[in-house]
Amino acid sequence: MVVLLIGGSGVLMNAMIDKLNKNGHRVYLLTGQREGRSSYRHVFERYNFPYDSASIKEILESIKPDVTVFTGAFDTNFDWGKPEQEMIRYTAGLMNILSACDILKKGRFFYFSSQEVFGDSYIDNVTEEQEPSPKGFKAMALAQGEDMCGNYRRIQGMRTFILRFDHLYWVPEPGTTQNNPCFAMCLEALKTGRISANARRVASMIYLNDAVELAYKLICAEAPGHGCYHISSAEAIGQMELARKIQREIGSGIEIVDNTVGMANRLILDNSRYKGEFGQEIFNHYDAGVRKVAVYMKRHSSSFLTEEDEGGGLAVKVWHNTRRIFRAVVPFIENLVCFIPFFMLNNRAVGSRFFARLDFYLLYVLLFAVVYGQQQAVFSGLLAIVGFCFRQMYNRSGFEVLLDYNTYVWMAQLFIVGLVVGYLKDQLRYIKNENSSRIQYLNGQLKDIEDINDSNVRMKHNFETQIVNHKDSLGKIYEISSSLEQYGPEEVLFYAAQVLSRLMDCEDVAVYRVANGDYARLFSATSREARKLGNSIKYTDMEGLYGELKEHRVYINKTMEGKMPTMAGAVYSEDKLQLILMLWGIPWERMTLGEANRLTIVGALIQNAVVRANRYLEALKNRRYVEGTNVLDEEAFTQLVKAFSDAEGKGLTEYALLEILTGGNDHESVATALGSAIRQTDYMGILKGGRLYVLLSNTNREGAEGIVERFKNAGYASRLEEAVL
Repeated sequence: MVVLLIGGSGVLMNAMIDKLNKNGHRVYLLTGQREGRSSYRHVFERYNFPYDSASIKEILESIKPDVTVFTGAFDTNFDWGKPEQEMIRYTAGLMNILSACDILKKGRFFYFSSQEVFGDSYIDNVTEEQEPSPKGFKAMALAQGEDMCGNYRRIQGMRTFILRFDHLYWVPEPGTTQNNPCFAMCLEALKTGRISANARRVASMIYLNDAVELAYKLICAEAPGHGCYHISSAEAIGQMELARKIQREIGSGIEIVDNTVGMANRLILDNSRYKGEFGQEIFNHYDAGVRKVAVYMKRHSSSFLTEEDEGGGLAVKVWHNTRRIFRAVVPFIENLVCFIPFFMLNNRAVGSRFFARLDFYLLYVLLFAVVYGQQQAVFSGLLAIVGFCFRQMYNRSGFEVLLDYNTYVWMAQLFIVGLVVGYLKDQLRYIKNENSSRIQYLNGQLKDIEDINDSNVRMKHNFETQIVNHKDSLGKIYEISSSLEQYGPEEVLFYAAQVLSRLMDCEDVAVYRVANGDYARLFSATSREARKLGNSIKYTDMEGLYGELKEHRVYINKTMEGKMPTMAGAVYSEDKLQLILMLWGIPWERMTLGEANRLTIVGALIQNAVVRANRYLEALKNRRYVEGTNVLDEEAFTQLVKAFSDAEGKGLTEYALLEILTGGNDHESVATALGSAIRQTDYMGILKGGRLYVLLSNTNREGAEGIVERFKNAGYASRLEEAVL
């Protein structure tokens, strides 16, 4: 089954991909954004397009999915912090997707909604028939999405299905924020050491793995009986009870705060419809599910908490603030500490014959400019000036030092060198960070290219395998269909049903031969199920089937009407309908354009064999018939009877053989008299040393009695032969 998943990266999306992949389905993904950074290991092909893109139609036509799933309420592409804008974007994107699916006219569409569409409190469990009462922009958007799916189902006949999930919860990924009651309480416990609970609020939750299992069962169903289903455990749990379970798992140091206010609120989705139709088993009940979430979040608490709220205590918050301030002042402290040895070195160098010309303050400023940049260069320059002036005042007054222009020249030199070097350091740091970001971005691009290449290689290998080995390949089809050449001209149509059954992987196949402009007669069939339409049909009254065959298209029973074949094709000769090929019992997931194309190819190959056999028989017409009559000579009729006998032994047809008691009349006069009494699909011929027989195709003993009576009315008696050859 080909499945197209539509939605952003998230735990539900990942779980759906894993589930479908493990069960052998081919998964395509429409991410809903142009820059897809997430990597998906089990996705056959990924499309990075927004939902309002004009390319959605081409994507769907390329994939031709059997099932399309829009994650809706759980789509991470929508930021509901800005609800007014997202509501418009959500409905517009969904409308574009639904329109494209409707144009495709293929497969089923599943829309994931949630309990959020119900904003009121309900005494009883909420059933699917209950009208939504959304409160808030997101709930309104989800409800509008349900309405759109329902309208397409009613008006356009599109097979849309709504799945409402009831309070999903799961083990969160490290460092992420989730929107479910269990996560919120666990996070509050880790942040503040308390859990606030309202005893008047009651709901039901379902663990992610259970929800995915139930949704998968529904997605794989060929014909769900309703348009809306609730995915729910239907197990009530109050906030107080949930808080106590979390307290028990995280630790006794957690305090439960009774925050019971307001009116009672109860919202539990009823799952009776789903349970009655598909059956339901919940593996992760509250004790097990809550334990998984609480234990995991406690073990990885550092990834869920920021420095401001980690630990939940005032002392810890003060410590983290102090640590941040300390990291900011460390360079200044280091600068002050390093100034002392440089000040001492400069004082020693003043009277030295070797180091008198060495400026230690300049080296000091350069050191901090190179290490920290402009900010510390300015600070170290100010300290150097203070140290320089202080040393000069050993021999002169401060006023004299300030009036000396050499002091200002030295200061200018110090700041110019320090600021220039500091600026270069800042630029180098900026370039380094920029290059690091660019490298990270390019690595992401490289990862995407690798994913695309892997996908292309995978597709290449799949197509190579299909062409060389697969049963659907043209080479394989021709190999099997060419086996018809080993049969005689009289046997081709019988074994065409067998070949068609093998190539289409369908046990129930029937071949009808067109008798005149309106009727077709059953010629061969592979099973009793394939004969359910009877031996003779007026195909022109089958509007859906005849309309498709008339346009040289394959008929597909999209409405699953029980009295019609699941697929049917036609064989034409010189634009005249010759044969109708009917297939029964093909599963819904195989009623695709690919199967229709395969039937078209098989029909064309069968047509070649049939036309060749007809032309051969036509060429031998003068040698096969008694001159001047439509009576087959003994040799030709013997071959024909043998072909019917062999085909009947293999269950492909049935026939009856009548001997005509001519009463001494010649065959020509008898054939002329009975010509209007036999059908176009029946044969008249000579057997057993000149006796005249009629072979009634696809006719049993009961059906032959009517023909016997018809011959009697024409003036000739007849009798049924049990075995001739």
